[in-house]
Amino acid sequence: MEYYNYIKSLHLIFVITWFAGLFYIPRLFVYQIEAFHKPSPEKEILGKQLKLMAKRLWFIITWPSAILATLFAVWLMILMPSWLQMGWMHVKLLFVLLLFMYHYKTHLYFKQLQNDEVKVTSSFMRIWNEGATFILFAVVFLVILKSAINWVFGIIGMVALGVLIMLGFKLYKNIRSKNPEA
Repeated sequence: MEYYNYIKSLHLIFVITWFAGLFYIPRLFVYQIEAFHKPSPEKEILGKQLKLMAKRLWFIITWPSAILATLFAVWLMILMPSWLQMGWMHVKLLFVLLLFMYHYKTHLYFKQLQNDEVKVTSSFMRIWNEGATFILFAVVFLVILKSAINWVFGIIGMVALGVLIMLGFKLYKNIRSKNPEA
């Protein structure tokens, strides 16, 4: 199994690029939503460019990365079927399922914004942007520690992370209200 580490490396590379796409696309959505509320011609110019950027990111980086990360993960599971007997892997797969759900919902937001349907606020999208961060933290700690037993500490850490992110969001919102260019 000398090629195991190559498969694992490719899986990790595509997980990283998948998350990069999931981190950046909601940020583009924030800009699209804010551009939608600007006066003409700024609205149309920004909207067109942001749609193109989102489309390229989504279909050239994010979706292919998700598919390739999944294919390499399945290949790893075939090579190491004993992992399916481990509790940490069960919890990791639960988070992977949440990641797919997050990806799918993000795809729905993508389609709406491509059709100029603005159904959420830019503030909501800033919070939505943190969903992938929570999943990433959970999966990395599970994979590195290989422990589902320390789940209580994981939940405490996730709650603490959530509080810190929300405090950061509130601070940023206060700064933006005082300086709209921030």
